[in-house]
Amino acid sequence: MAAAAALAAAPTPGPAAEAGGDRARAQAAVRPTQDFTRPERYERRPGGAATTFKTPDRDAFSHPSANMPFDRQLDFRVGDGIFRKLWVSAPASTASSDGLGPLFNARSCQRCHVKDGRGHPPAPGERAESTILRISIPPGGAAGRAAGRAGRTVAVPEPTYGGQIQNFSTRGVPAEGEPTVAWTETEVALAGGETVRLRAPAWSVADPGWGPLHPETMLSARTAPPVIGMGLLEAIPEADVLAGADPDDRDGDGISGRANRVWSDEHGRPMLGRFGWKAGQPTVAQQAARAFQEDVGISTPLYPTPHGGCTEAQRSCRAAPHGAPGADGVEASAAMFDLLVFYTRNLGVPARRGVGAARVLEGKRLFYESGCTGCHTPKFVTARESAGAEQSFQLIWPYTDLLLHDMGAGLADGRPEGLASGREWRTPPLWGVGLARTVNERAAFLHDGRARTLLEAVLWHGGEAEAAKERVAAMTPDERAALIAFLRSL
Repeated sequence: MAAAAALAAAPTPGPAAEAGGDRARAQAAVRPTQDFTRPERYERRPGGAATTFKTPDRDAFSHPSANMPFDRQLDFRVGDGIFRKLWVSAPASTASSDGLGPLFNARSCQRCHVKDGRGHPPAPGERAESTILRISIPPGGAAGRAAGRAGRTVAVPEPTYGGQIQNFSTRGVPAEGEPTVAWTETEVALAGGETVRLRAPAWSVADPGWGPLHPETMLSARTAPPVIGMGLLEAIPEADVLAGADPDDRDGDGISGRANRVWSDEHGRPMLGRFGWKAGQPTVAQQAARAFQEDVGISTPLYPTPHGGCTEAQRSCRAAPHGAPGADGVEASAAMFDLLVFYTRNLGVPARRGVGAARVLEGKRLFYESGCTGCHTPKFVTARESAGAEQSFQLIWPYTDLLLHDMGAGLADGRPEGLASGREWRTPPLWGVGLARTVNERAAFLHDGRARTLLEAVLWHGGEAEAAKERVAAMTPDERAALIAFLRSL
């Protein structure tokens, strides 16, 4: 009954809804609170009626949308099996599982998104598996720059190695190299006598297997993010995301979020970027297909080439055996891919914990008063016309605006992606962040996993978030502890 009430309380914006006054009701539902003495209505349900109430253990991110009908749960379970599937190199006795590589970063989706949650940077002497190195070169000439502005080119691939370093390969094919990282630690003093040590990474490619990289190659490490709630993020009306954009900072608050617009191979037009650390992918399906292609080397109906990330310069890689195509000519059939996308859309967001605790409420007040909600927008209402019924017409609490923000020199990777500059990052959703280490005890924060704790992640903020970061640094130790308690409740 509570789930149904939550659904009824948050009508979706949209042309059809506006006629009945639903848009006004939705705007009221997402209005920022001014009362920090008690929880807001439905705040315990960050995913609306899709919120899961299972035990918050290692499987907390692996449950289906709670509002999923029983007859659709079998599809979710089969999709889960595909997400976990360990692909093997061709030829193999099981044709539905072969086609790995020839170059790859992991043998399954689950190897990167550990238990459907966050990854981590490699430890000394460990091979990277849930952190990859994206690579590109500066766009050359007016045509390349124009393609980037039109959203058709997210980044210009390195001529030999392509768009990312794949550190594993099938037999007879050289791997591209191993991502390695060296850390430099700096101590930061906070008010109240506390200190925190921040670590800055220096990434490089060891043992490049296909010759030297282009001299202007730009490297950017990307640690796998959690995959919960993606269908709900996809269902946020584009107009509501764009309403939060303020690229010229007209309101003078120092925050100027911008939308990334990227080319949709699925729909054949530019679309709002929503997924990835720089909002480089527009839909759940395209995000999944790109990961299959680049990370695992598996062809799908959206990207049917069987050689994965092998470039034209890697001829022996392209000539290596690949999986026997099925009736639709790809290694992951249309039916298999659709089940994977259904699974990814429906990984439920866990319910909040301790939402009414005095310390959590105090931390929430500090979160708002410090200006964190300038980027981490607490609430949205999803569209009625969503890809899945489970995502339709929900009041959700993702704590993201899905926009790009300049995060300062400290977090800059110097690598543009679509319309995103080398200093801009998409605001990551915060739902589930308090369970990150419960799901994966090695989980790390920020785009490259440099932050080992939530407080470290906050203290790396700069650029548009500099003022908010300074307010946190100036808090008393007890206030900072309350802020962290709030984040851990998400």
